[in-house]
Amino acid sequence: LVLNIFEYVLNGVVYASQWDAFEKMIGRHMRPGAIPFFVVSTLVMGIGVVWLYAVARPRLGPGPKTATLTGFAFWLFGYAIPAANDVVAGLSPGRLTVAVTLVLLPGAILSSIGGAWLYSEVANP
Repeated sequence: LVLNIFEYVLNGVVYASQWDAFEKMIGRHMRPGAIPFFVVSTLVMGIGVVWLYAVARPRLGPGPKTATLTGFAFWLFGYAIPAANDVVAGLSPGRLTVAVTLVLLPGAILSSIGGAWLYSEVANP
């Protein structure tokens, strides 16, 4: 949910006009079913963050430090590296993609911390 909120505010509100200009520049538009796909895939990614925390917890210990490291790792592999690939390949605009990716870092960390709390509540009621 946190990731979906961050993505909507960034891509659908704050940077919407820049994404629209980029789409016009390359002569392509988002497919009609893209938004529902983004919502579902981001929810699945959020579940992945919780799973990643659950896997890291026995090794790194429970708590916010592990959750923060997990959120950073998730952001790195789920957002930063794929975004860098897209920029280098010329598939997305550089500054815009970097800005969105950097702002998503706190969202990934907050998602992981929230997931860690949820996991601890469910795993150890």
